[in-house]
Amino acid sequence: MNMYDSARMRDALGFLGYQETDRKEEADILLLNTCHIREKASEKLFSEVGRMNEVKQARKAKGLDTLLIVAGCVVQAGGEELLRRAHAVDIAVGPQNYHRLPELVTKFNRKKGRVVVADFPAESKFDFLPETRATGASCFLAVQEGCDHFCSYCVVPYTRGCEYSRPADEILAEARRLVETGAKEIMLLGQNVNGWHGEGARDLGDIIRMMADIQGLERIRYTTSYPSEMTDNIITAHRDVPQLMPYIHLPIQSGSDAVLKAMNRQYTVREYLDIVDRFRAVRPDIAISSDFIVGFPGETDADFEGTMDVVRQVQYASSFSFKFSARPGTPASLMKNQIDERIKTERLMRLQELLLSQQKAFNVATVGKTLDVLMIEKGREKGQISGYTPYLQNTHVEGDKSNLGQIVTVRITGATATSLSGEIINPKAD
Repeated sequence: MNMYDSARMRDALGFLGYQETDRKEEADILLLNTCHIREKASEKLFSEVGRMNEVKQARKAKGLDTLLIVAGCVVQAGGEELLRRAHAVDIAVGPQNYHRLPELVTKFNRKKGRVVVADFPAESKFDFLPETRATGASCFLAVQEGCDHFCSYCVVPYTRGCEYSRPADEILAEARRLVETGAKEIMLLGQNVNGWHGEGARDLGDIIRMMADIQGLERIRYTTSYPSEMTDNIITAHRDVPQLMPYIHLPIQSGSDAVLKAMNRQYTVREYLDIVDRFRAVRPDIAISSDFIVGFPGETDADFEGTMDVVRQVQYASSFSFKFSARPGTPASLMKNQIDERIKTERLMRLQELLLSQQKAFNVATVGKTLDVLMIEKGREKGQISGYTPYLQNTHVEGDKSNLGQIVTVRITGATATSLSGEIINPKAD
C-alpha cells in the first residue's frame, strides 16, 4: 500500500509539472513516505531526514530552494511530534490527505511556518487524485483502506482510519485504464482487502470475477487478507477464475489460541487451518504465505511451539516474521508479561529457520518444471531479466528488454530459498 501511495503522490505532483528523479541533488522536492507499523521502520525516518537535510543545505548554498515533505502513517500518528524532532521537514501530510499535495506545495510559505495536515477528511482522496496509468506490466490498485478489527498490537486503525471500500464501478474503471495503458497483472490492495464491502458487488470475489472479463488482463492478485473474512465466493474464485493466481497471503500471527485472543484476532487456530484446507480443496497447488509475530506479551514456550506446529502443518511457500514491537497507544504496549528481548530473538531465529527451509523446499520442487513468468524488470547482471511465476517466485533468466512486459515460458534450472533461475523456452508475443 505504501508503494501504491508513493506512486499516487508522484501522480498528484505531476499536476504541477514535477517529474521523478533518481538524483537527490536535482530534486526541488524531497518526499519521504513512511510506515508506522514497527518501531524500527518509524525510527529509520529520522536518520533519513538527516541525510535529506544535507542535500537540502547543499542546494541552499547554491541558491536553490528545496521542500522536504514527509508523508504517510508516521505523520498520522504524530505530525507535531515529527516536526518537533525533525526541524528540516517543511510539510507533513498523512495518508488520507496526500491528494492535497499540489495545494500544499503551491501555497507553502516559509515565513508562515511549517505545515501539518493529518486529519481524516469526510471526502475520499480517490475522488481527487488523477486517473492512474500503468507504469509497467504489473500494477497496484487500491480497493480498500483502513481496518475495523483493532488488533491489540496494530496502529493501522489509528493511522489509516476505519474501513473504506471503493465502489465496484470505480475499481473496474481504474483496472480497465491500467490494462489499456500496458498492465498485464493487477494486484488488488487493502489493509483488509477481503473485507471489501463497497457498492456494486457482494464481496471481493465478485470484483475478481468482474475483472476477469477485462480483455488483456492476464493476472489478478490481492493482498493482504484477514482470515475470518474469507468468503466461499473468494475461495472458489481461485478455482473458477484462470486469471486469479494460485497464491494467497493469509496472516495467522500466532499458532496459540490464547495469544490470538490477546491479540484480538477474531479466529482460532482451528478456524484458520480450516480456511487453508478450503483453499487447497479448490486449488491443490495454491501457494500460501503468512505473517508471524513472536514474543507477544504473555507468550509462553507452549504458545510458541503452537506456532511452530502450525508452520509444520501448513508448509508455507514464503512468510514474514517479526519480534513483537510495542507501538505507542496500542493496548498491547500496556500489557503485562512483556517478553525479554533475548527470548524473542531466540524464538524468531527458530521460526525463521523453519520458514526458510520450507520456502527453499517449495522453490526447489519447481526445478525441472516449466512455469509462465511475467517479466517485469532488468536483472542485476547484464543480459539478465527477472519476473514472477504464478506462485510469486522471483525468477531470473537470460534475456533482453524485448521480453520485458511479456509472459514467457521458463524451464526452471535452479532454486534458492529466495529465487529461481531458468531459461526461456517459448517467448510469448502480445
